[in-house]
Amino acid sequence: MLLKKLLTSATHLFYPHLCIGCGSDLLSHKALLCLGCINELPHTSFETQPNNPIERMFIGRLKIVAATSEFYFSKGELIQSLIHDLKYNGNKEAGIYLSEMMGENLIKSGRFDNIDYLVPLPLFADKEYKRGFNQAEIICDGISNSMNTPVVTKNIERIRFTETQTKKHRTERWDNVNESFKVTDETVLINKHILLVDDVITTGATLDACAQVLNKIEGIKISIATLATATK
Repeated sequence: MLLKKLLTSATHLFYPHLCIGCGSDLLSHKALLCLGCINELPHTSFETQPNNPIERMFIGRLKIVAATSEFYFSKGELIQSLIHDLKYNGNKEAGIYLSEMMGENLIKSGRFDNIDYLVPLPLFADKEYKRGFNQAEIICDGISNSMNTPVVTKNIERIRFTETQTKKHRTERWDNVNESFKVTDETVLINKHILLVDDVITTGATLDACAQVLNKIEGIKISIATLATATK
């Protein structure tokens, strides 16, 4: 035991494990964020609130069981940096870490019980090839670690390239993603409750377009979860 502690201390001295948020030296080799950064994460607590702002995005357009976002997304803040690091620098560890946290909160809420499958919002094939992964799948993997719920990835495809939604107005966002998805194999999802997952939600247009197609599957029930929301 003493030898193990000495080896751990020596390793930590020469290869310090730093907080990916602020760069401070961490005590735990498993942690990615220090306690200070963890306490600064802007949780929404929407998972505990019926009729929360995420659910209201879909009123009159889409029937869902429940919807939530784990964090508020603000430019220049830590959560933006972490999600950017996941999407554009391939830091899958950060995505897993945050989404495991989200999965634990989904369980505690009691509003996301009886989910049969996690379904990541698909990327256009060429975009996923260039990036090397789909960030929504990474988020699903983290949620799955916490909820012990399987991930289904090949049942719906993004069939049309869409321009970035970032600078588009609300109506333009809806038009941009219309008819962008198709179900390739509905048999696995018949009579199932799925959790449709993405990284950041702004107007809900892309998730709505995907869910509208999934909603044609017999007996399906849909809930939605994103890692962050730009709505505050």
